[in-house]
Amino acid sequence: MHGPGEESRPAWPLPLPTSEAEIEAIRRERRRVAVERARRSTLLRPRVSGVHENRLDDPEEWRRIPVLTKDELRKLPTDAFYREFCLGPIGDSRELWRSGGATGKPLFYPRSAEDLRYALGVSFRRIWPCIGAGPGDVVHDAFPLGVHPVGQLTARSAQLEGLSTVWAGAGTTTPSALQAELIRDLGPTVVAAMPSYALHLANVAEAQGVDLARLTVRKVLVSAEPLADAKRAKLERAWGARVYNSFGMTEGGMAAVERDGMDGMVAWSDLYDLEVVDPSSGAPRGEGEPGALVMTPLWTNTLTPFLRWLTGDIVTLRRQPKTDDPFSVFPLLRHELRTEGFFKVRGINLNHGDLEDFMFGQAAITDFRAEAFSTEGLDAFRLLVEVRRGADAAAVAKALRETVRARFELTPEVEVLETGTLAREFEKSVKAPRFVDRR
Repeated sequence: MHGPGEESRPAWPLPLPTSEAEIEAIRRERRRVAVERARRSTLLRPRVSGVHENRLDDPEEWRRIPVLTKDELRKLPTDAFYREFCLGPIGDSRELWRSGGATGKPLFYPRSAEDLRYALGVSFRRIWPCIGAGPGDVVHDAFPLGVHPVGQLTARSAQLEGLSTVWAGAGTTTPSALQAELIRDLGPTVVAAMPSYALHLANVAEAQGVDLARLTVRKVLVSAEPLADAKRAKLERAWGARVYNSFGMTEGGMAAVERDGMDGMVAWSDLYDLEVVDPSSGAPRGEGEPGALVMTPLWTNTLTPFLRWLTGDIVTLRRQPKTDDPFSVFPLLRHELRTEGFFKVRGINLNHGDLEDFMFGQAAITDFRAEAFSTEGLDAFRLLVEVRRGADAAAVAKALRETVRARFELTPEVEVLETGTLAREFEKSVKAPRFVDRR
């Protein structure tokens, strides 16, 4: 079986499984392969030296393998990363993918032809039938293009599934004002972008007098940033379209995407071994209980043998009832927040996700950035905001100070910026630096 649609399209290298038993058989075989590859890594070999490959189905045996963290890899000098962690020279790869780098030093992961066979040929291609898009749809791809893989894999996978594509990139590739014109003139049915940039495009279109909700876009695919309910609602109002969240990791590929009628993202459990654990103890969490996501790629690990990778995300994972829908065989993943996401200001933890949800719920605010900084020896907190056209900026700032103090027990400095200021700064980054610690 391959993706629904034209017979002329190449088949998926890994067909959709038809049962949980089939998924378990895949995981059983590929876990062993993952451990065998880890034994070839100088860095990972000691971590798996006492693990019995014929007992990996035993959860206790599997959890004997320590989780691998980003900090461990970022501490390695570049030459040591490729020499001690990776399984071959860069020349053995076909591409190098940049990690997001939003929380520290970015890393560049080599990808072999075999890796791409599954990352592009399966994990990204599954997006399109899952969101109900196919031949006849036109995708305006506004993800960043370049060494961060999401933009070019989105476009390439859409083409493999028979969709037409506009390779716009983010604002650094094609100016946002021109993108708004292209969306008006070319009539795409799908826009793919990071949530922050999709909001920015909506603001730019509004400034140009373009009513996106009256145009042709019916689906907005977002990824690479947490999507709070308030941000989703704001996007759907601005675009007049259904928003589909997706979730992936440069360490593996696209891992999950939303589907109509399902309460969460369909998670590719045949491509990745997904665990949810207690962030403190590492003990497994129960089905549907939030915990830290630990991921092992089962097919995209020929050069980078990630094994029990701690992704930095808090999620829930649960089975769904099996129905006639072919995607119901997979579990549902809900992304809660990033574990790194908080400021501590004057003893108060300010969670980034909570603040973002709150800010996008403010009707008068079109965009914002939050900063922690020090002044006269004390920690302080600043909000830089852009306000809706026609709103009284001074009144908005005053009301915001009061509501933030009531909600978060901290009184921020509020600075009102000219519309478009933040977007011009965000466009220079792979991921929008919406929270900045300047201390």
